[in-house]
Amino acid sequence: MKTPFDERQFQLDINRRTFLGRAAYGLGGIALACLLEPKLVSAATAANPNTRWRGIINPPHFPVRAKRIIHLCMAGGPSHLESFDFKPELKRIHGQPFPESFTKGQQLAQLQNTVLIARGPFAEFCKYGQSGQEISNLFPCIGGVADDICIVRSMHTEQINHDPAHAFMNSGSIIKGRPSMGSWLLYGLGAETEELPGFVVLTSAGKSGLQPVSARQWSSGFLPTKFQGILFQSKGDAVHYVGNPEGVCQSTQRQVVDEINRLNGMLEDERIDPEIQTRISQYELAFRMQTSVPELTNFSSEPQHILDLYGVKHPGDGTFASNCLLARRLAERGVRFIQLYHRAWDHHGEIEKDMPLAAKDVDQASAALVTDLKQRGMLDDTLIMWGGEFGRTPMGQGSGRDHHINAFSIWMAGAGTKGGLTWGSTDELGYRYVEDGQEMHVHDLHATMLYLCGIDHKRLTYRFQGRDFRLTDVFGEVVQGIIA
Repeated sequence: MKTPFDERQFQLDINRRTFLGRAAYGLGGIALACLLEPKLVSAATAANPNTRWRGIINPPHFPVRAKRIIHLCMAGGPSHLESFDFKPELKRIHGQPFPESFTKGQQLAQLQNTVLIARGPFAEFCKYGQSGQEISNLFPCIGGVADDICIVRSMHTEQINHDPAHAFMNSGSIIKGRPSMGSWLLYGLGAETEELPGFVVLTSAGKSGLQPVSARQWSSGFLPTKFQGILFQSKGDAVHYVGNPEGVCQSTQRQVVDEINRLNGMLEDERIDPEIQTRISQYELAFRMQTSVPELTNFSSEPQHILDLYGVKHPGDGTFASNCLLARRLAERGVRFIQLYHRAWDHHGEIEKDMPLAAKDVDQASAALVTDLKQRGMLDDTLIMWGGEFGRTPMGQGSGRDHHINAFSIWMAGAGTKGGLTWGSTDELGYRYVEDGQEMHVHDLHATMLYLCGIDHKRLTYRFQGRDFRLTDVFGEVVQGIIA
């Protein structure tokens, strides 16, 4: 039954005195909020349980080891044979025909139907730390944290070209429209911050091997778009138009956002569409980011010894080093999933010249991130993952190496992973992982990552087009052997 129309109340609601009174209180409140410490305002809004997405996995399925993940993506596919998997036998047969017994019937990228010649590693390897892990001399700083990292030599994947391989590493599928692992994690666990996105992406570039990376790698796919990764700019303003236009004050901006949200709220009452709520939350987030992002990217509070630790010469210069320091600051502020792409590893040619340059770009900062998080007590609940979308062939491709999916190396640190451990192995030429119970497929990596975050990968699902989807599809096993 509809409420009868009350003409007297209607007139009171729209008269000028009522309007001015409400406007005065509203503007006064907005002005006061702008003068107050932003953290106090955010603490007040955090009391409202509807202001922040808290995830669908509540309580967690397992004890939570990782509260956040930092994924250092070496875009282009670094050679495992010059980084973390030394093969003296390959070095011995350098320049000789590669044994056909390894490659017969195997999928190759650009070397298909060519004469295959063995290419030995050009880098020397040393044993580092008390654990004695073998690491290339191209990565001496990572060698310095050998006892804190777990090296996996038995990684393998299914996609031999860059974009689908990136998609497979991120989403467990090459089909467009599937959510990335950062989106799955944010959907499952929710955000720990209201001031910044829960999933942030940063990119940097080396001097060569500049493999492109498409935005679909951090897409939310069929999940609501509020779980999508947000690309921050590495140079200049991290977010475009983060400041108000000239002549527009914070209180005016607040009024605009409130009115847009009110209209979206009316639309939400009429339609069942989760994207409307996403729109409302994104307007709110954008408003809060006007305060949080400038503070985040202001490195003036970082002491010189921290800048030196990472190798940051000019904060905010777009380098991998600056991005690693920014990643730590994002992690401190509650961002759930942070992804750093360094585009420098597509070495089809000139690998002896270009790979040392790429390694120098990332070695110091990658190790510094481990060290810095450890000294702040954050490595215990932060998972760092380092690696590319695939490896490179033990056969030469001119002066370089081709794409390779049967074996490559990654490393992980923190959040309950075993430091100082080398997991898995490859054959004597580094061509294929050895099936000894220590192999790791991309689906296994995803399952293990989610396990460390307290999630059973088989129970984190989303119904779409009549089917329950998950990050690991119908595959994946948790690799318990790398977990302390």
